[in-house]
Amino acid sequence: PRSPTAPTSSAACEAALLRHTEHTVTAPPLIRRPPVPSRLGAGTGRRATTARGNGPALQAFSLFVKAKEVPAACPGGGAAVWWRCCRQTFRERRGIHRHVGTQHGGENHLLFKRLMLIMYFCAFNSNILFLFVHLCYVLGSKVGEVLLYYCYCEVKDPEKLCAWQKALCQHLHLTGKVRVASEGINGTVGGSKVATNLYIEVMLAQPLFKDILCRDDFKSSAGGAHCFPDLRVGVFKEIVPLGIDPKEVSYKETGIHLTPQEFHREVEHYLSQSSQGQSDTILLDCRNFYESKIGHFQGCLAPDIRKFSYFPSYVDENLKLFKNKRVLMYCTGGIRCERGSAYLRSKAVCKEVYQLKGGIHKYLEEFPDGFYRGKLFVFDDRYAICSNEDVISACRYCGTLWDQYKLCSSQHCRQLVLTCLSCRKKGLTACCPVCQEKELQVTSGAPGQALKEECECTKRRPRVPIEHISQGTQDTGED
Repeated sequence: PRSPTAPTSSAACEAALLRHTEHTVTAPPLIRRPPVPSRLGAGTGRRATTARGNGPALQAFSLFVKAKEVPAACPGGGAAVWWRCCRQTFRERRGIHRHVGTQHGGENHLLFKRLMLIMYFCAFNSNILFLFVHLCYVLGSKVGEVLLYYCYCEVKDPEKLCAWQKALCQHLHLTGKVRVASEGINGTVGGSKVATNLYIEVMLAQPLFKDILCRDDFKSSAGGAHCFPDLRVGVFKEIVPLGIDPKEVSYKETGIHLTPQEFHREVEHYLSQSSQGQSDTILLDCRNFYESKIGHFQGCLAPDIRKFSYFPSYVDENLKLFKNKRVLMYCTGGIRCERGSAYLRSKAVCKEVYQLKGGIHKYLEEFPDGFYRGKLFVFDDRYAICSNEDVISACRYCGTLWDQYKLCSSQHCRQLVLTCLSCRKKGLTACCPVCQEKELQVTSGAPGQALKEECECTKRRPRVPIEHISQGTQDTGED
């Protein structure tokens, strides 16, 4: 079936989902409205069992009951089912139906809204919808996760996609950041596992992404809505800020994608060579310095750059370094490598350019104790996730091994800083002495709102480092 027109606002989406609490549904014209049982409440169990049709409210009720099933203790050893809810055991279906109808109407209503949300956004076949939610719905689970994904594709109306995406995230109670552009979409969102699973299903069914995006393109990690302060969805010129017009350097000219297994073998071969400095291969980390500082592949070249938009200048200034080289690129989730590899290829100096498909995120899923050591930096309030126990960075003040970032305490700066617990207790909480002094001045002075400014250590940092030609690795030192 065709997809309905996306709503232009959250309010419009809400109106399309539910007109009022009696489950009067306002469905788009392209969706055939299914029969809907009467309001869930007292006596719902009887009505649900006798209702005809396969309406979303009935599905919601059935899902709730299904989630409460437990194996029955049958003396004869036969297969049977009981139900366990609210510390009570129900041996008869009508008993659990009566209990759910009288005690859990609100939870059924929430699940119903989610079912209707999916049908509204994607015009799902109700049977497919039922099967999916049945598999992914874990009743009462408060376990959450964070999703990371991107999709390069031609978007004719970014504003419309932005409004659709914002409404979807709001109704699933997701927080995070989503960038939309004419070249595609890039997002990281957090919420309950129920919500993130529904989000994935909606995205996969959206006609714009249907033949491009797949389930494996979504990278997940433990977390939730609390990992982000709010939801931010916007339209930008690029879905990742390289700083070059997508028409000049297109994602269509990207490097060769290597699966985590293929990339692992390449790195293994590279590290087995006696001298990586004389190798025809460069293992290139195209992330920012504060990311590679706390975790990177062994033997990598990690440019000391602060922003991805500096990467083109880095390539230009170090072009001789890449001449006649096989370049193995990697980043967090793969998106920066798409256009980063395209830019490197446009210089026509490399033998070949490869990139890690799915980024470090996917690599760690298959090789948690592989060649990537340390933590993986993430752009949310967690700052990092780990797969191994290695600590490869140090406290900037005392040199103790430390990899837990905090924001610089100076309100003028707010850069990330590695300072251990011992040093923090001494009041060493800023990224540099200048910021530390400014923080003391603000603390002792009159209260007022500090204006954000570039700190001294950032000003002193070269915008684009020049590498030595013979260098095979770049130490990720202190800032």
